[in-house]
Formats: sequence, structure tokens, C-alpha cells
Amino acid sequence: MAYHTFDNLDIKRRVSYPVLDFFKRFRESFQLTLYTSEASLRTELTHIGVHRPGLAMSGFLLAYKENSTQIQLIGSTEWNFLESVGQEARDYIFAKLSEYDAPMWVLTHGLKPHAELLAMCQQKNIPLLSTELSTFEFAKKTQQFLEIYFAEYTTVHASLVDVYGVGMLYVGDSNVGKSECVLDLVERGHRLVSDDSVRIMRLGDVLLGSSESLIKNYMEIRGVGIINIKDMFGISSVRRKKKIEVVIELQPWRQGLSYERTGLLQSYEEILGIKVLKVAIPVAPGKSLTVISEVIAKNTLLKLSGVDSAKAFNDALLKAIQEKSQGIYHDGLDDMLFGSIYE
Repeated sequence: MAYHTFDNLDIKRRVSYPVLDFFKRFRESFQLTLYTSEASLRTELTHIGVHRPGLAMSGFLLAYKENSTQIQLIGSTEWNFLESVGQEARDYIFAKLSEYDAPMWVLTHGLKPHAELLAMCQQKNIPLLSTELSTFEFAKKTQQFLEIYFAEYTTVHASLVDVYGVGMLYVGDSNVGKSECVLDLVERGHRLVSDDSVRIMRLGDVLLGSSESLIKNYMEIRGVGIINIKDMFGISSVRRKKKIEVVIELQPWRQGLSYERTGLLQSYEEILGIKVLKVAIPVAPGKSLTVISEVIAKNTLLKLSGVDSAKAFNDALLKAIQEKSQGIYHDGLDDMLFGSIYE
């Protein structure tokens, strides 16, 4: 029976971030200086990205229309250009740019704004700041922060564990044994990310899983209660977040239900538009789910390094069948004669 954890997900995405919060958050680390009034910090960031308006300053405004909603960044190149053209040209440049509402202007390298830029920002009540960071460093850090802040995210009923560096997301019906399997993995030295509820965020082509703050490091074991994994097993037993690479679906074993035997046929789950490998494991008394989980993790690592055991076995089998059809027969004697009898 297919599990429907990922059907009709409640996908969320933040739509804005107050510039005032940005200023407070990065004021010290970015060494920000505010040149306009604090009242100007009421604007909001609504798009990912940092834009350098060099082309717009030179008169090409077509691209600026599409990027004016981003942070406008002036580095040494743009500043020196403005310095070279003179006051009259700067008046014209910022008169044209004032037709668009940018959420914030930032100068890097501790540069001081030209009077014409300051006048435009004051007139439109747009925050104007400078940072001691380099242009590249400011743009990189700001871009990374905004990508995370505006990323799509959802929450699923599941458990996430780092097994040998592979992020394994466990799903299944209640009472199927997810938490017990996860606890056993932690006891064997693997790392818990979240139990019972996992927050999943899409960053580019990567799915990143983490725990909700309230249940971070906690796990519920039926018959025992709530335990703190970090306190019980140490700080190395937990981690804040992990890339999700495999979905493990725990299913109650049912007579007559078939499961993949060779590993040649792979199934996938689509989460936030990204396909993730899925492995279904039947749960039965006496079955070691933790050992199977470790095997899945190691096999995933092998595949990432270019080694596919199932495909290698299938290729060898097809070759043997082809050679047999051609009258070439191997009964294992060659391996005994020419291989090491001590292997």
C-alpha cells in the first residue's frame, strides 16, 4: 500500500522581509551605516537577488525595470563611474532612476554616497546604507540569506537521520516503527535531525530537512515517553539540518505483496518539485531495519561514486547468458583454477 505523506503538501513561501529587520540583523556583522532617516527603513524586500545598476546609470534602463525591486548595490566600479561623469550627469541619472521604487540602496567598501543619490533616497524615503564589506562578500552573504528566507518549505510527518552522511527520510503509518528504527540508528552512532515532524526546504535543486524548534533533539518512544537525544547520547548524536537523499518507506509486511528484488527498478517520490529516491522496506518481526538502513546508505554512497552493484550483476548475468548461447559455458572452475583459493 502506497504511503501518501507527500500528497497535497501545504507548501509555503514568505513573501516579504522588512528592511528594518535586515538592518538590525546585519548591522554589526556587515558594519552597516545608515545615511537616511530610520523612518526610511519601512520598505520591504520581496525578491531574491542583489542588482548592480551600472547599465542603468549609463542609460540602459530596460533591464533596470525588471530588477528595480531588488537591493541596488553600488561597488567601486559604479562609484567611480558616478564620480567621473560630474554633477549634472548624476542629477540626470538619479532623476531617471527615481521613477522606480527600489527597496534599498547599499554602497560597499565603506564608500560614501554622492549627494545626488542621497537626495533621491531622501526624497523617496528609501533607505541608503553603506557596508565595510567588499562588493562580492556583501552580495554573496545577502544572496544566501535571501535564498533561504524566501525558499519554498513544507512540513511532513516523518523522521530524518544522517546515516553515514546520507540524509534518510523515514515515512510510514503510525506505529509502524519509525521512531524505534531511528533510535536504534542513533544508538549505533548515526545522527538525528528530527523525529516525527520534519521541515523541508527547497534550495535550488536540493531538499534540506530540519527540525521544528519546539521538538528539536526530542523523540517520543511509546511506553517510555519523551527523551532528549542530545542529552542522552551527546552532541555528536544530533545535527541541525541535512540534505534529503533517500526516502525510506516502512510498510507492514503483507502476504503476497511483492518488493523489489534486484535493485534495477527504482522508484521516486516528488517533494517540492524534486525527485528523491524511495526504498520500501517491509516491517516484520525479527527484521533488522537498522542494518538494512545502513546498507541502503552505503549503497547510495557507492552509486554516487559510480558503483552500481545491481547493474554490474545484471551486466555479468546477461554476458553469461549470451556466452552460453554461443557455446561458451562457465561452471566456476576458472575461478578456482586461476583465482586465489584462499580468497
